[in-house]
Amino acid sequence: MVVGLLFLALGGYLTPLTRTLLNPVLGAQGWVTSRYQAFQDIFNAPSDLARLRQRETELETELANLQTEYLALQQRVTEVEILSALLDFARAQPDNKYQAAAVIARDPSPFLKYVIINRGSDHGLRRGMPVVSNQGLVGRVTAVTANAARVQLITDPASAINVRIQSINVDVILSGSITGDISLSLIPQDAAVVPGDPVQTSGLGGNYPPNILVGQISTVRKESTALFQTASVQPAVDFFRLEIVLVILNFHPIDIDPLIPEASPGR
Repeated sequence: MVVGLLFLALGGYLTPLTRTLLNPVLGAQGWVTSRYQAFQDIFNAPSDLARLRQRETELETELANLQTEYLALQQRVTEVEILSALLDFARAQPDNKYQAAAVIARDPSPFLKYVIINRGSDHGLRRGMPVVSNQGLVGRVTAVTANAARVQLITDPASAINVRIQSINVDVILSGSITGDISLSLIPQDAAVVPGDPVQTSGLGGNYPPNILVGQISTVRKESTALFQTASVQPAVDFFRLEIVLVILNFHPIDIDPLIPEASPGR
């Protein structure tokens, strides 16, 4: 009988029967396999999710590190550009001796009146020394310690500077204000002042050397009943982005107040 079955199997006569018998078994085996795979996926899901979350955390950390490095590189590029501009400015004024300093603190009010720099008397700074940037006039040193100094900005309400409107060669007074704006006063009525005219220090008064750019006239106010014109000035320096300055060490302010006669009583 066995030999007969073997003969029939080899002859292919049992193939239909074999398919009929095995198909249900194979179907059941496939169903069991799929259910086992689904169960295994469910069982492994928490560990896969944990790995994904860990990888996500690692990628976020790498991104944060790259962003920090980018910002640091960007800051260095900005510092190099500022230092290069300051060097060019110093080379253009070879008669002056400078001390570079970084701004380390600012006036906390919304209207800047002073900044603190990280150089002081140990570095040759003295009260009254002019302070500039590559853009123009910043102000002057008003208080000094061994390693720091306070700089009064030209926007300070107590600041009054003798300046010159270069295009018409007229000397006027530049004043700060409580709002941080700067303006010109005592402009002669017949002076042909127009917006865009550059304004520079005149050297009069003894507090600043001449020919330092202060800014340019933005608006002019002229009234027929007034003795003088007035004008607003756009500063050359962006005080809110001021980072590095130069202190002119070899300029010594001259106090001329004792030489100015006092007004007589009744005048």
